[in-house]
Amino acid sequence: MTDAAPTAADLLDETPFAEAAKTAQTVARWSRGEILALFELPFMDLLARAHDVHRENFDPNKVQLSTLLNIKTGGCAENCKYCSQSSAYDTGLKASKLMDRDEVMKKAGEAKDAGAGRFCMGAAWRELKDRDLDALCDIVSDVKGMGLETCMTLGMLTPGQAQKLRDAGLDYYNHNLDTSPEYYKEVVTTRSYEDRLQTLANVRATGMNVCSGGIIGMGESREDRAGLLEALANLEPYPESVPINMLVPVPGTPMGNLPQLDTLEWIRTIAVARITMPKARVRLSAGRTSISDEAQAMAFFAGANSIFYGEKLLTTENPEENKDMALLERLGMSAEHK
Repeated sequence: MTDAAPTAADLLDETPFAEAAKTAQTVARWSRGEILALFELPFMDLLARAHDVHRENFDPNKVQLSTLLNIKTGGCAENCKYCSQSSAYDTGLKASKLMDRDEVMKKAGEAKDAGAGRFCMGAAWRELKDRDLDALCDIVSDVKGMGLETCMTLGMLTPGQAQKLRDAGLDYYNHNLDTSPEYYKEVVTTRSYEDRLQTLANVRATGMNVCSGGIIGMGESREDRAGLLEALANLEPYPESVPINMLVPVPGTPMGNLPQLDTLEWIRTIAVARITMPKARVRLSAGRTSISDEAQAMAFFAGANSIFYGEKLLTTENPEENKDMALLERLGMSAEHK
C-alpha cells in the first residue's frame, strides 16, 4: 500500500512558510497529488471536465474585460527575475513618479468607453508607503464613481493600508504568488512567500476581493505549476480572480532568454485552475500576443472567462482592443456587462 498524497496543509507545514500560510487561512481542499492527476489527464478529457465545471458556474459565452494601467513605472526594489521594472536589472526602462490623478481618470474613462468593466492600476513598489496612501484612495474613489470596478497592485500592504483602500471603495487587490513555494526562491529573493501570503491575509481581513495568480514558463516544472494552483485553491476562500500569465521574456532580465512554454501546457494550467477554483474568474493575462486565436479559443473552452484588455500590460504588449473584440465576435462570445 502506498502512502496517501500529502495535503496542501502538510506540504506547507514542511516549508518555512507554514506560519504565514496559517495566517492566510489555508485549507486542505486539494492535495498536490490530486492536482497533478488533473494535469496528467488526456488533454481532451481534461478540457471536457473543465468546461463542464465552467458551465455549472458561469455563462460560457461571456468574458469579463479588465484594463490595466501602470500608474507608477520602474525603480522597484524587488529582484523578480522576470520583471522589466526591477531596479536590479538594466532593461532600458526609466523610473517614473506616481501618475497624476487627472491622467489616471482620463485613462479610466477611455477604458470604460472601450468596454472594460474593471480598471486595474499597478505601481512598481516593493510595498505601499503611507505617504502615497491618501492620493491612491482619492484615485480609487474617483474611478469607482465612474461605475467601474477597481483593482490595485501596489506591493505589500499593512492591515491599516488595506483597510483604508477598502474604505475608499477598492473592490480587488492583486498580489500574485507567482509560482510554487518550492520554486519561489528561483524567481525572487527580496520578498518571501510568507510576505505574499501575509499581504493576502491582510486584504482578506478587510472583506476585499482578492486577485492572485502566477506566471508560468519561468523554467518551473509541472509539479511547480500544480504547487502554485494548490497554494491558491487552498486559500480560504480562494481568490475571486486568478490571472494566469505566460512569461514574456524581457531582455536584460535573468529570464530574458527562456524559451516559450508549450501552449497546450498553458491551456492545461487554465483548465486545472477552473476545476480547482470553480467560481473564480480565470484571466488570460500576459503573453497573449504570442498565442494564436485558436489557442485562446481553447483556453476559453477550458474555463478562462476574463482577459486583460488594452494595448499594454504594465510594460509588455497586449493584443489591441479591436483584435480582442473581433475574436470574441468570431466565437459568438461577448463582453460581460453588469
